[in-house]
Order: sequence, then structure tokens, then C-alpha cells
Amino acid sequence: MTDLPYSLSVPVSDLPPHGLQMELVPDAAQRAALARHVGVLAVSDLKATLHIAPEGKEGVHVTGHLTGTVSQTCGVTLEAFDAPVSESVDVHFVPAGSYTPPEDPEESDEDPPDEIVDGSIDAGALVGEFLVLGVDPYPRKPGAVFEPPAEEPGALSPFAALARLKDDK
Repeated sequence: MTDLPYSLSVPVSDLPPHGLQMELVPDAAQRAALARHVGVLAVSDLKATLHIAPEGKEGVHVTGHLTGTVSQTCGVTLEAFDAPVSESVDVHFVPAGSYTPPEDPEESDEDPPDEIVDGSIDAGALVGEFLVLGVDPYPRKPGAVFEPPAEEPGALSPFAALARLKDDK
């Protein structure tokens, strides 16, 4: 169906009226593919608890929570470290082509709904999306502090060197 690292299709027509409770726990190979997709060293554990319920005549509302641990490289020390991930899930789905955006999108602070594709939603893709949202794009190992290099005595600042070039002309 897709080339996503983790995919689990849920047919909308199979949803009971009270909704469906799901716990998604990707296996080691799926977590490795998610790690590559997200751009981290590893995803050591990941679990998403989702409630998928019909909404209105043809829509779907997905709520839940995603937790896990990813290994990242510290942007300061360049050392690997484990970082927790915790994200709340709240997504609305509507049939493809049925959403009409507001005339002035700046007036609305709501996210547009996702689309139901071929009568299904992809719960696995949601896990991947919310994992990406939960990963720190600028990871810093706890306690890591940037220490700028010490200046050499008598060294010119870059701006002083540029001023000197300007004066030479």
C-alpha cells in the first residue's frame, strides 16, 4: 500500500459504533525502519495506545498517546544518548475530497483533517508522524554545556581583520 516504515490499515467500515481501542507496538525491524525514517540512531521502544471512533456520518476521530525512547546524537558533545518521546494523538479524518478549507485560512487555528484513503486510515502512519513530532530536532544530552574555544592572546577578531582589509584599500 505505501512505502512507509510502519503501516497498519484500519478499514473505516469495520469500526464498531463505540470505536476501537488499539495498542500498537512495532517490532524490532519496524522500529529500525522508523529510526531511519525519523533520523535517529535507534528507537529502542515504542508504544501507541489509540482509540479510533466513527465521527459524524463518514468521519473518524483518533485519540490516544504515544510513548517511547529514541537514541540520538548530542549536538554539543556528539555522544549518543537516550531521549524519551511522549506525544498526545488527536486527529480527525474525513472522506477524500470532502474537506472545504475556510476562505481565510489565517482565521482558523484548527488543523485541517486528514483524508480517509480507499476507505481506510493508516494507524501505523500516525505512529510514525507523531514519533517525528516527539523527537527533538536539536538534541542535547542532559548536562551538556557548550564551551566556546579559548581565544589566543593577540589574535584579531574576524571583524578587526575585515576592517584592516577595508583600510588597506
